[in-house]
Amino acid sequence: MTASALPDAPASRRLERIPVTIFPDHDAIAREVAGRIAALLRERAAEGRHAVLGLATGSTPLGIYRELIRLHREEGLSLANAVTFNLDEYLGIGPDSVHSYHRYMRENLFDHVDVPAEQVHIPRGDLPSDEMDAHCAAYEAAIAEAGGIDLQILGIGRSGHVGFNEPGSGRGSRTRVVYLDTVTRADAASDFFGEENVPLQAVTMGVASIMEAREVVLIATGEHKASIVRRSVEGDISSDVAATHLQKHAAARVYLDPAAAADLTRIATPWLLGDVEWTPRREADAVLWLSDRTGKPILHLSTKDYRDHHLSQLVTRGRSAEALNGEVFNRLISRIRGRSRLPEGRRILVFSPHPDDDVISMGGILRKLVENGNDVTVAYQVSGNIAVFDHEVRRYLDFLRRAAPILARATGDDGDALLAEVEREMDEKAPGDLDSERVLAIKRAIRETEALSAIEAVGLTDRHARFLDLPFYRTGAVRKDLVSEADVEIVIDLLNEVGPEIVFAAGDLSDPHGTHRQCLEVVDRALAAYEGEAPRLWLYRGAWQEWSPTEASVLVPLSAEELRRKILAIFKHQSQKDVAPFPGPDPREFWQRVEDRNRGTADRLRVAGLPAYYAMEAFVVLEGGTPIMDGDLPTAALGEKQDA
Repeated sequence: MTASALPDAPASRRLERIPVTIFPDHDAIAREVAGRIAALLRERAAEGRHAVLGLATGSTPLGIYRELIRLHREEGLSLANAVTFNLDEYLGIGPDSVHSYHRYMRENLFDHVDVPAEQVHIPRGDLPSDEMDAHCAAYEAAIAEAGGIDLQILGIGRSGHVGFNEPGSGRGSRTRVVYLDTVTRADAASDFFGEENVPLQAVTMGVASIMEAREVVLIATGEHKASIVRRSVEGDISSDVAATHLQKHAAARVYLDPAAAADLTRIATPWLLGDVEWTPRREADAVLWLSDRTGKPILHLSTKDYRDHHLSQLVTRGRSAEALNGEVFNRLISRIRGRSRLPEGRRILVFSPHPDDDVISMGGILRKLVENGNDVTVAYQVSGNIAVFDHEVRRYLDFLRRAAPILARATGDDGDALLAEVEREMDEKAPGDLDSERVLAIKRAIRETEALSAIEAVGLTDRHARFLDLPFYRTGAVRKDLVSEADVEIVIDLLNEVGPEIVFAAGDLSDPHGTHRQCLEVVDRALAAYEGEAPRLWLYRGAWQEWSPTEASVLVPLSAEELRRKILAIFKHQSQKDVAPFPGPDPREFWQRVEDRNRGTADRLRVAGLPAYYAMEAFVVLEGGTPIMDGDLPTAALGEKQDA
């Protein structure tokens, strides 16, 4: 374990069949893995040998490649003795395609370091089908000729695939052409601007090819990977989950951030493994878990319930079950705050990564804050323009063309030529290609008008909206630039303008294309540099996950009518309705997820014996980076009404 890894006790790992290390965040993982690669390169260079690296693509290894580039530029690390083999490539895609892993590797690593081109190996996806078997055999031979892979980097898909070894991939599989699983194609839909554009097949190194590497590092980040990580690490070996084969590798390791580790037994239910260090948060987790398991309200849990479910240690430390039940019940109920206990008369700045995250994640509290007389500003951090289907643009173009004669009579201007040019650009664009600047501008305008319509539904006007259009997002593609000082300065300027006493931001880590993570980074960096009085930071989650009742600092109840009005505000985002361009791992519409999520939080607390609210939104309030819980919530700092 390195100094940057989070500590744990060896006993807590006994269900884990692969060594697992949990790091504070994805940057710490990137530094660790890049540091190991750098050490290997230097060791082999000193021996006059090549270092053979197995490389992966996707969002998971980007931080590693960026750190290697930094080490090359700033610390003189040479990669001239690296021989690289990539895991996979889509079939039917040329190396210069925006979707090609050849291009991905050039743009994200090889164009910035000194690996000789002849030492780079990436499977070809553009060869005729009758040549693919020979190509796959030659790829295996090239790995063997290089002496085998020294260090293999892996990500993991929701189906448990490593490379493109989909469910059914056997232990003895080698480099070959495969059909992509439906889950894999759904997850790749955002990269291809629609699942219908995702190739049906790919070429991939096999499980046996991966298992022959001398060292393997599997990396996973984000909450959406938590369940498959647990299955891969704690479950039985099965060809249905290719990652489980790593349990038989002598030098395989798994590196996780806390979100991806959340479902591991040692994190989710550590009391099942033996003695644990009990904190108020862990006590609440255990008691609510016991309530869920037994179907009993918290105040009805008995000493026998605790003993029957491996929680004897909670009621053998001088406290009765009744006393413990009461303490946890009071902690949870203290977090419930209706409108009368929410901020009033405060300057509030809401950061919404995309132009719909505000109403999706906090549409209920947003209306309550407006009704409480707060001065609310909503700042949309990125344009969201790539998340608009082409047919939406065509619909607006048709409207403009039909409205053109009316506008021409009123203004004397004729926009037919411009409309025709935009339509030509769209007609010439192949499925999955990047949009022109003009089309991106129209899509941005669509998202902005929808956002204004949505906040009007909660009582705000265009005066309360700011569209920041942060530079890191302006690539026209799913993969974004790194956050820069230009992004941070835009947010600092807004902080200076608004002078907020409370800031809301998206704190979720499950956004499938990483924009929410980068938007939070911008907010964090801007707040650290902000010279005004530090505002209180409230974190909400986006369209994929919700804070659990034991994680949340504040639980805001919603009536049936308030939830209905929140959903109507979400409906204003017509370009995201019915079928969203980037739905992520959940196929439901955003409003459906919201309804189930908000009602689910309320139902879980109702079953636990707390007041039976119709729905609830959840928030984490931070003080110096640490969540404020229970009785620690200060009235004045929260902006709570003094007569509550």
